[in-house]
Amino acid sequence: MSQRPIDSDKLKDYAKRVFGALGGAMTSALIGLGDRLGLFRVLSESGPVTSQQLADKTGLDERWLREWLYQQGAAGVLDYCGDGRFELSAEGEAVLADENHPAFGAGFFANLPGQLAVTERLPEAFETGLGLPYDALGPDGARGIERGLAPWFRALLVSRALPRVDGVVAKLEAGAQVADVGCGAGVALLEMAKAFPASEFHGYELSAHALDRAQANLAEVALPNVHFHDVATEPLPEDGRFGFVTTFDCLHDMTRPDRVMAQIRKAIARDGIWLIADIKAKASYEENVEKNPMAAMMYGSSVLTCMSSALSEPDGLGLGTLGFHPALAAEMVRAAGFERFEELDLGHPVNAFYVARP
Repeated sequence: MSQRPIDSDKLKDYAKRVFGALGGAMTSALIGLGDRLGLFRVLSESGPVTSQQLADKTGLDERWLREWLYQQGAAGVLDYCGDGRFELSAEGEAVLADENHPAFGAGFFANLPGQLAVTERLPEAFETGLGLPYDALGPDGARGIERGLAPWFRALLVSRALPRVDGVVAKLEAGAQVADVGCGAGVALLEMAKAFPASEFHGYELSAHALDRAQANLAEVALPNVHFHDVATEPLPEDGRFGFVTTFDCLHDMTRPDRVMAQIRKAIARDGIWLIADIKAKASYEENVEKNPMAAMMYGSSVLTCMSSALSEPDGLGLGTLGFHPALAAEMVRAAGFERFEELDLGHPVNAFYVARP
């Protein structure tokens, strides 16, 4: 160890920052637990409650609930109303209880135990350079990602996003072949299929767990114009049949997004439209840290999931969560054979959107 002098004030600040991160991890774990137990939904319907009242409503043990309430109140997740009563604010309801609100995010916390569990396998990844595919997170991982992304798709994809892409709505209303590449659990595809019954929708996915979720979701709505495909056995066709292609929050996770883009170019019609959604990112580390208040979380997510997935094959590009910035997106899209590329501002807090055309 070095014998550099230590500034006592800086030491206190540094320790506070490090242990604050540990406290954040504890809070996140208990948010996930509260979501799993349905506590936020009960709180959203109850108004201010004591731990005993919450126990009466849920059938859970009062002492455990009391400590959970204390922690969530101390962290500011719940509001303390005095006299031992805690409440979930209207804003908290949107983020943690209402799965139809576009701000809902509890699904990401539900996915946290699986993300943290992979740290047991990451020392090998650091030694070999080879990461883990998304299916390493198990079925709960696919479900957590679905719950995290689905609210925006359900609330805003058809009503707000698609009308902003010139020509898409008319194309879908007339009847088109549509592909969602990296479709995950299929929520976006199903929302579009419900809104545009004249079109035919195809979801392409590599994750077995995500495909299981997609088939289960399809079974619930029984839409005849939706089909899901395992790209390992049913790759994208190369006959230019698709009038509209989407890729939502997946290109940065892929081992070879450049090859997928080339496949999309072969699959899309000459007058086709490709809508890309991916994480907002800057071209440098310095810009990401300066401009993105969630940079630390996103770089962490990259190590645990996104970059790991993107390096899960020996020749993976390893873009990572904040690696697909606009300049790189434009370069890769044009290299794949698309002549037109534009950025589309939809006011999303996390995602950037791009439109590419042959």
